[in-house]
Order: sequence, then structure tokens, then C-alpha cells
Amino acid sequence: MFRRGVLYPLHAHPLVKPATRSLAAVSPAFDPRAGTVGPFQVFDRHAKRLQKDRAAARAGGARSRTVDYVRDEVADRMMERLLDIRRRFDTIVDLGAGAGHFSRLLDREITRKVRMLDISQTSLDRDRGDEFEVEVERQQADEEELLKVLEPNSQEAIVSCLSLHWVNDLPGTFIQIKNALKPDGFFLAALFGGDTLFELRTSLQVAEAEREGGISPHISPMTDTRDVSNLLGRAGFTLLTVDVDEVKVSYPSMWELMEDLSDMGEQNAVVERRHTIHRDTLVAASAIYKELHGLADNTVPATFQIIYLIGWKAAPSQPKPLERGTGKQNLKEVL
Repeated sequence: MFRRGVLYPLHAHPLVKPATRSLAAVSPAFDPRAGTVGPFQVFDRHAKRLQKDRAAARAGGARSRTVDYVRDEVADRMMERLLDIRRRFDTIVDLGAGAGHFSRLLDREITRKVRMLDISQTSLDRDRGDEFEVEVERQQADEEELLKVLEPNSQEAIVSCLSLHWVNDLPGTFIQIKNALKPDGFFLAALFGGDTLFELRTSLQVAEAEREGGISPHISPMTDTRDVSNLLGRAGFTLLTVDVDEVKVSYPSMWELMEDLSDMGEQNAVVERRHTIHRDTLVAASAIYKELHGLADNTVPATFQIIYLIGWKAAPSQPKPLERGTGKQNLKEVL
């Protein structure tokens, strides 16, 4: 019997029902299938592909489906933002689509077709095509080498649901996304922020420092919310919107959280990671987790900080601010 976390809104009671540089060139060539790591890589993309493949294949995909709750929740919140656009697209590219958590929410009033791209072919093929309302094309592709599969100035809209936090060159990937869009093209994304899983991170650090006399990176580094809007602006996007939200999930203990992260394919993929951790260190971390962060109902919380991004590729038709000094209304009269 598979365990799953209990998902609840940020301000709700935890016992609600579970929710079933400027870029001079494209990032250095790196084949995630080659089993090698480039000289300036933070994340091991080959290891990440294998993690996602294994997670999607376990028990014929059943275990992966059991832990869809975080991605499904974030996909729902992304869809709310997309519906505010009030524009129909012929084709939407879902970058880092996984099993299609966002794509399956699309209907024919939004788009005719969705093109799902992901580093893991096993994740792309996990679910049947009849679960989608629109035409679906699935293609294995690396988010870091987007322009190898998308022509410049070719796409109306690109979305990404919880994938870009594993990209090594995030500024370069933003530039590639912008270059792939047509003028006035739309970009919508959600990625994990730096405060994600801070409870697990601090518990492991304290336990490892006490038991082993030092700490290692067991939780992958993630983007700081203060940097994202600057990165989008440097990439050339206009009309930017960046907001932050949280998804909180309660678990019986740290062990169930770690099991679910594995079934999500969200294990640590830092190049310099340790591949093992002592059992007694994990036992101590579990006790510290419950002591520092435990809830009144004897469960432990896990916080997933979500950064939502919206940007547009510049076009002459877009509204532009007036030049300084051209205003006709005195602000003092308005205030």
C-alpha cells in the first residue's frame, strides 16, 4: 500500500482531505545520455534522467501516479494564470512536461495541440493519449538544448511546470525560450524556490553535523525568488509577472517524505552529492525533523515554495510606457 502526503492550502487547517549571461552561445553541448558531466555543471543531467525514468517505471507507473499531488496542484494554479490571458493558441510547448500534469488540463478552447518535451522518454510515455483532450506530440529533449528541437521565432506559447529548477544554465535557458517564441509569444512557468523543503534541509544538516562532523548537499540548490525577475529581464522578456506561493504537505514522518520524493524523481542530482548517508544520521534527522517542525497531530510538514513566472517576447503591438515628461495629468491632482 503506497503512502501519500496530505496536501493542504497555505492558510487552511492541515487536516483537510488529501488532494488526489547574456547568452553568447547555447549552453555547452552536453548529452544527458552520455553519462558524463560538463566542466561547469551543478546538476548531473544524466543522473536526473535516470531518476525520472526509474520513478515513472516503478510498478508500471502506479507509484509515480500516487505522488502526482504536488505537480497536479501546481499545474492547476498555472492553469488559472493561463486562463487570465484569454487567448487561443494553435500549439503550446510544454517544456519538461513529465507525464503531462499541465498538458492534460488543456482543452480545445485553449489550444489545438500540445507538444510535450522532456529529458525522460519514460515519463512522457507514462500515461495514455486518451487522457488528454487535445492533440499530443511527445518528444525527448533536453531543456538546456531547446533550440536543437525548436526553431527560432516558431512558437506561440511555452509553458513549464516544475522542471526548470534542474537546469544548470537558467539564464541561458530563458534566452533560448525567448528566442524560440514568436514576437508577442507567451511564456509561463513554475519552479521550486529556494525555501523548498527547508524543514528537511535543516534537519539533515543538524543531524549530519552532530553525527559526522560536517555537512553535505542532500537537497539540491534552487533559485532565489529575488533573482528570477532580473534573469527574465536580462533574457529579453517584457511585461513580466513574478509571484510566489507555497504548497504545504503533511506526512507521518520524514521517511514517507523521502519515499515520495524518490517516486517523484526529485532526488538529489548535484554533481558533488554523496551517494550514501549513514543510517544513524537519517534516524537522528527524523527525530530532529519531528522535534523542530512537528505538528500537533503528530505529522510533519514539508513546504514546497513555488515561483510563478510570466513573460512575453517583445513585439511592436505590445503596450509601452510613455516617455518621461509626456504625462497630461498632474499626479498631485489625482492624489
